[in-house]
Amino acid sequence: YQTVNMPTLRQHQFAMGNSFYPAQNNLPYPNTSAGQFLQTNPSANMPTVSSSAVDNEDEECPMCKDTFINKKQLKCKHEFCEECLEQSKKHMGPVCPVCKDVFGVIEGTQPDGTMSSYKRTPSLPGFEDCGTIVIDYYIPSGKQTERHPNPGQRYHGTSRTAYLPDNKEGKEVLRLLRRAFNQKLIFTVGTSTTTGIENQVTWNDIHHKTSRTGGPQRFGYPDPDYLRRVRDELMHKITLADR
Repeated sequence: YQTVNMPTLRQHQFAMGNSFYPAQNNLPYPNTSAGQFLQTNPSANMPTVSSSAVDNEDEECPMCKDTFINKKQLKCKHEFCEECLEQSKKHMGPVCPVCKDVFGVIEGTQPDGTMSSYKRTPSLPGFEDCGTIVIDYYIPSGKQTERHPNPGQRYHGTSRTAYLPDNKEGKEVLRLLRRAFNQKLIFTVGTSTTTGIENQVTWNDIHHKTSRTGGPQRFGYPDPDYLRRVRDELMHKITLADR
């Protein structure tokens, strides 16, 4: 007699609901569905997965790995202990620790301070058809928080003045600067690039014209491309903060 070797049933499995079935493309009978194969071969059924482990995970905070205390659910549906979430916000801002979804307005590390603006009649070089917007910033000295380079140490504050043309583009940049200031994105605490001194309030990569004249080399006007560049910088900062 002749021996016919049937294809061997491989042990690979695929999930269907809570049960596991042999991979359909490896069935010994090519024209037989997985369901038909299991009906005619009860011994091929695999045990269902217990949901107790999943249930336990559902009652466990993914941060402290312990039972929830004052459970809080974010809009992304991830849940945390209230205290765990508060600690995460201090270090990461309002961002879900699991999926990184933003659930609030992200703020930078700028210390508290003030921003004011007013108009002056004299024009800026390159913008002779309009007046000037003057911006005054004031950040007083204070103590660094855990979001700064040296928590607990003092930082040295600053006062800065900047200039914009009082036209449509200048007013749009002013609006974006106010928004960035309110989100604490204009300044930060770090090492001064001009003096090398640590624990200073410094600019946070949003360029300002701190002189009326002198051109780009002296941080002044004329600089025909400045308004476009600073607008792009502001939009980039604000967009990253809003993600």
